[in-house]
Amino acid sequence: MSEKKLWAGRFNEPTDAFVEAFTASVEFDQRFADFDIDGSIAHATMLAQQQILSLEESRLIISGLEKIRDQINKGEFEWSVELEDVHMNIESALTAEIGDAGKKLHTGRSRNDQVATDVRLWLRHETGIILEEIRRFQTALLDLAEQEAETILPGFTHLQTAQPITFGHHMMAWFEMLERDSGRFHGALKRMNSLPLGAAALAGTTYPIDRHLTAKLLGFDSPAENSLDAVSDRDFAIEFSSAASILMMHLSRMSEELIIWSSAQFHFITLSDSFCTGSSIMPQKKNPDVPELIRGKSARVFGHLMSLLTLMKSQPLAYNKDNQEDKEPLFDTVDTLKGSLKVFADMIPAISCNAKNMRNAALKGFATATDLADYLVRKGTAFRDAHEVVGKSVAYCVDKNCDLADLSLDELRQFSAEIEDDVFDYLTLEGSVAARNHIGGTAPAQVRAAIQRARQRIQKP
Repeated sequence: MSEKKLWAGRFNEPTDAFVEAFTASVEFDQRFADFDIDGSIAHATMLAQQQILSLEESRLIISGLEKIRDQINKGEFEWSVELEDVHMNIESALTAEIGDAGKKLHTGRSRNDQVATDVRLWLRHETGIILEEIRRFQTALLDLAEQEAETILPGFTHLQTAQPITFGHHMMAWFEMLERDSGRFHGALKRMNSLPLGAAALAGTTYPIDRHLTAKLLGFDSPAENSLDAVSDRDFAIEFSSAASILMMHLSRMSEELIIWSSAQFHFITLSDSFCTGSSIMPQKKNPDVPELIRGKSARVFGHLMSLLTLMKSQPLAYNKDNQEDKEPLFDTVDTLKGSLKVFADMIPAISCNAKNMRNAALKGFATATDLADYLVRKGTAFRDAHEVVGKSVAYCVDKNCDLADLSLDELRQFSAEIEDDVFDYLTLEGSVAARNHIGGTAPAQVRAAIQRARQRIQKP
């Protein structure tokens, strides 16, 4: 492979060795190789279609590129730091392989529009994988929710017992978080799918190119409307990173709950041994390392989002070398996100629920107090008066060290004459959750209906 730089004509002195290594990106942007070749093949096809290249030149270029792709995939390709980046490495190798025809591939394009295209092609591909992993995770949640549709646990506000809910309902809350996450990635996917190729360095090209053909060949919705904007902005990467950050925030919240629920103090769930580790000093320990690590990994994704925002905030149009720094944060964000989703999708089906402990916990903290207030309202008591009655009833229970359901009818009636024998139907945990029988409610029947609707939603293309 020739080490001569493709832009060397302007320069009289060689690049400083340290500067050469400092400015090179090939050690990380070789990740784009497959997509760079796809873009080059589409470009060569278009150039031949427009008679800017001959059919034979186009054929030679495409054949040479496929040979280089094969070498790269087999690990036989020699990458050169001196050639700076993935684009120049491949183009130099192409010229070495097929001769002068390889030098014509760059006609009508720049590395500016080339890299802007490569990033979009790669990110579009990775977004598709991420969306598939989200769906797999959601399916695992639906299966667990269906299995535990009647399992009762305390719902919390301020981490204090609030009202009884079903475990299935809680899993469906996670499902809805992921559904919105999926929507954000779909939106980002739509906005990143415009083709920069043909914008050249910043102003377009004097050659009679057909950008609509190139867009069609590469699966883009349309060519980018403005050449200056096409090569210079990375807002699509920032939008992706924003969606990734929100998703990681959701995974972190889920992780926090799994960590709490698996503790000896709660013991609501048991995580599979496959997703836990032990202690180096305490032999009894089973640590929820996987959710803890995901909780921690959210921080690095948030940091990458801030890096990309900071990277772009003061750049004048058009392309600047600053933009080389968008790759590594984006690569790490994608890798972290894919890994986190995979491990969650694998971990959820292996969760076992301790229904007895959940129920016992729900019996503490007067979880059915709101049900008593609602009962009184249905009997004609104003809600504020009902609120006071229940507050006094709870204070009485605190003194007696018992729950509302443990009080006799006479004890309850001392706080309100409206209370009758049927009150006990509403003070049980099962009665409480069953009463919330409306769309979005925690009643087992509504949880199962929500699961059915959700399965239909994720099956849609």
